[in-house]
Amino acid sequence: MELNNEHHLPNTNLFKGRDWTDKKAVDSWQVFKILAEFVEGFEKMGRIGPCVSIFGSARIQPGHPYYTLAIQVAEALAAQGFGIITGGGGGIMEAGNRGAKNAGAYSVGLNINLPFEQVPNPYIDRELLLQFDYFFVRKVIFVKYAQAFVVMPGGLGTLDELFEALTLIQTHKIKQFPIVLVRTDFWQGLHDWLANRMLAEGFISPEDMHLFRLVDTPEEAVSMICGHYMQESHKVNF
Repeated sequence: MELNNEHHLPNTNLFKGRDWTDKKAVDSWQVFKILAEFVEGFEKMGRIGPCVSIFGSARIQPGHPYYTLAIQVAEALAAQGFGIITGGGGGIMEAGNRGAKNAGAYSVGLNINLPFEQVPNPYIDRELLLQFDYFFVRKVIFVKYAQAFVVMPGGLGTLDELFEALTLIQTHKIKQFPIVLVRTDFWQGLHDWLANRMLAEGFISPEDMHLFRLVDTPEEAVSMICGHYMQESHKVNF
């Protein structure tokens, strides 16, 4: 449908001097940049086998118990034949890639370009380091090529990835895959809030509480993921 250019924004101080159509040409060219990120991601990730995405705080330093645990989880998953995908930065992301590198598995980094610059960690396979300007493109790659999500303690970005996956599974936009939250003492409060508020007030269904599981050890995480794929085939999610 052709837009009627005779419609105008109100002539108020809020909109005075601004022309919304000024960005039209810029937005059109931006589509090609977005497409290029999708193409590179699909081509590179399509060449490797089943992977698990590991999420968690970038603020964790080497030597922290969470950092050490993330290495162990990645190593245990790699021993079962999984590559490891992380956000490419430091903290838990670095630990995940480090564990993959230790075990000789594919070590993927989906790095996001930020104003304060997220520096890729040194444990990513050079040919599997992808750079993104757009969070939404990056999130598609995380979900499309992951056979499971392992969610370590983290902040808002970690929660963003967690609830993105839960929503896509709940709405049947992607197939159900294991979502493992590691460290019960960290995640129990969120679990209880979902149960005592969202579920209790009818905003989610009882089966939604079974879309994820809390664990404490690498062995539990691997057992849950491998147990799922004893019954399901490995394939991309859409």
